[in-house]
Amino acid sequence: MSINKYDLVVIGAGPGGYVAAIRGTQLGMKTAVIEKDKLGGVCLNWGCIPSKALLESARLLDEMKHADSFGLICENPQPDWTKVIQRSRKIADQMSGGVQYLMKKNKIDIISGTAGLSSKNQISIKSDKEETFVDAKNIIIATGARPRSLPGLEYDGKKIIDSSDAMTLSKPPKRLLVVGAGAIGCEFAYFYSAMGTEVTIVELMSDVLPLEDVDISKVVQRAFKKRKVITHTSSKVIDVKHKKSGSEYAVETPKGVVQVNADVCLIAVGVQPNSDNLGLDDIDVEQNRGFIKVNNRMQTTVEGIYAIGDVAGPPLLAHVASHEGICAVETITGEGHPMSYGNIPACTYCHPQVGSVGLTEAKAKEAGHSVKTGKYLFRANGRAVAGGEIDGMVKFVIDAEYNEVLGVHIVGPSAPELIAEIVLGRELEITASEFAKTIHAHPTLSEAIMEAAADALGEAIHV
Repeated sequence: MSINKYDLVVIGAGPGGYVAAIRGTQLGMKTAVIEKDKLGGVCLNWGCIPSKALLESARLLDEMKHADSFGLICENPQPDWTKVIQRSRKIADQMSGGVQYLMKKNKIDIISGTAGLSSKNQISIKSDKEETFVDAKNIIIATGARPRSLPGLEYDGKKIIDSSDAMTLSKPPKRLLVVGAGAIGCEFAYFYSAMGTEVTIVELMSDVLPLEDVDISKVVQRAFKKRKVITHTSSKVIDVKHKKSGSEYAVETPKGVVQVNADVCLIAVGVQPNSDNLGLDDIDVEQNRGFIKVNNRMQTTVEGIYAIGDVAGPPLLAHVASHEGICAVETITGEGHPMSYGNIPACTYCHPQVGSVGLTEAKAKEAGHSVKTGKYLFRANGRAVAGGEIDGMVKFVIDAEYNEVLGVHIVGPSAPELIAEIVLGRELEITASEFAKTIHAHPTLSEAIMEAAADALGEAIHV
């Protein structure tokens, strides 16, 4: 049997895997990618990209509904559900095709099938027709993760759905229950409410977006209230009764048990790693609750085998996976630097949008810092007022002694774009003083960053 041999084989072609493969060829390695589904992984096909396409439709519909406040006539705008979904799927296919082009351009072999490790240097690939094998000097596992269900709330694709199902429903439900108010839950809650669905959110923690600074979470929660989205925090689903006309969910809240009627329930409580059936135990690759254990260079407990992205554990973000892929490849070739996770932006694309990096105020205090904070509300920013998006703020969390920027949290228009300035500034170890003294163009949303930094120093002008 003829076995192809490679310097590098990447299992999985998501945002971690395909980036690692491209970097491998750039550094002179003969490289192959094994993928059982579409190139681009969950991110391009069922996550980041198509979900943002849906959210853009929701945002535009919202703007059209408020066109009269801009002096424009746009009577009774309505969504065409089929076309909204079709647009999202078309964009996903377009982006997946872009990865196909990159693979061809970089002369990377694409092998279709399901991979398993026969040994530390050999991979079996099973397809519908046959089983083949490849040898690899180095292997990067980039198999990602899948949505996690809850006991008693197992997915059926109809009444209880995951995030992928939520992007292709044949019609919007009249009533939707979202269990889990992290980024995915909040984004779909916003999307469906904009499309006319009655939405209820149930979150186990005390706030929506529980990983964000509490001041940011409260702005999002107030925005949901304005949209008539019902939120039950510090709550959980304890029972469900399915009926022909929908389902009745018993929700335990701080005020007692309430009944929530819903046609569809979206479970958005996290993911489980796609590490099963890879043969990891057979070659002693150590795992923790299914996540593959790695060091800061993405090396597993077996020499020559690396793991990146969601399968290697949090933070479960596409841009993290991409950088981990580059880190793994450059470790193989003796270049680059180890991964550092202290300066990673997190973004949520509900309305208002959220972008953050670093420590929340609470976490900074827990870490022993003497903290100062500064805030600037978008309702005081000329560009935000002109654009009709005044909800939200920029919040700086700084060290009181050295003015070190410990964290910055933005909720409001273009927050995921604005946070990039902070990430770069922290990478260059810029202090709050330098953010405050940097001239920002007027009128721009970015002025809110300058003003919030100045407020933390007691120097704000427009507060």
